[in-house]
Amino acid sequence: MDKKERAEAFCDILEQLYPDALCSLEYETPLQLLIATQLSAQCTDARVNIVTKDLFKKYPDATSFANADLKELEEDIRPTGFYHNKAKNIISCCKKILSDFDGEIPDNMEDMLSLAGVGRKTANLVLGDIFGKGGMVIDTHAKRILYRVGLTKETLPEKVEKDTEKLLPRDKHSDFCHRLVLHGRALCTARKPKCDLCPASGICKKCLNNLQKTY
Repeated sequence: MDKKERAEAFCDILEQLYPDALCSLEYETPLQLLIATQLSAQCTDARVNIVTKDLFKKYPDATSFANADLKELEEDIRPTGFYHNKAKNIISCCKKILSDFDGEIPDNMEDMLSLAGVGRKTANLVLGDIFGKGGMVIDTHAKRILYRVGLTKETLPEKVEKDTEKLLPRDKHSDFCHRLVLHGRALCTARKPKCDLCPASGICKKCLNNLQKTY
């Protein structure tokens, strides 16, 4: 089984396991998804959702974020960690959205990456969930699982993305990556993965290697 066949088989298994997988960040507008994704860096989605519940009421649009007082915004997002940089980036990001993109979230990678605090992970998530044209979203779950299953030997996120993006059709990338997050929480955990319970154990290189060691 080559990497493409393994990726397709793994994708099918995850579709059966998590048929209704969605982004776990809560949002109502493209801007809210962008802000929530920025806040999720080094923070759990659950904590971000708690913070954004009030945050998005206080700052309902790009203009309100762009005009926010830096110190006040820092306090508003403090529970997400790294709040100094996050607040500064959010204000700068929203100012550029207003000045360069008429208040709308850009729909392409180049423009997304021009926004403060936006890297490829954030850009791919927003482009995929909002515009249906994102790439592989390589977070800690995706990086760990794709390596274990045998779909990449890379460890740097951008290299993992490049190494795996052609293994599946682009229109499957977003849902596949949302399912990787769920799988990483449920079975393929960072510590003590539950290989004995995983339906993908028959195609996973880590599981197969572990099985060989028992004989």
